[in-house]
Amino acid sequence: VQLQASGGGLVQAGGSLRLPCAASGRTFSNYVMGWFRQAPGKEREFVGAISWDSGSTSYADSLKGRFTISRDNAKNTVYLQMDSLKPEDTAVYYCAADRSTTPQAMRVMTLSLIDYWGKGTLVTVSS
Repeated sequence: VQLQASGGGLVQAGGSLRLPCAASGRTFSNYVMGWFRQAPGKEREFVGAISWDSGSTSYADSLKGRFTISRDNAKNTVYLQMDSLKPEDTAVYYCAADRSTTPQAMRVMTLSLIDYWGKGTLVTVSS
């Protein structure tokens, strides 16, 4: 699976941004899709994940209520909707795909064991 995240940019605090991640190469609907982020000087962290059929989602506790993950299997795309953005949300955002996990398990997976990663997209939130 090849993954390409996009949609990053500069946004003011309190604003919203929607990041799409387009997948190609294999059957997209077979994969749990996740979003991670890495802020400057920090480790990559789990943002959220969604099951193949959108029936199950999981989010980092600190982001619940502000971030929403969705997917469109017909378009081979997963989305990250980010609302009420804060300066501390500034990071490079990555999408990931794994066939052998669940959204709940992806939040604690060893990152190197996740099947596929896309190149990140930078989100900068100004105060």
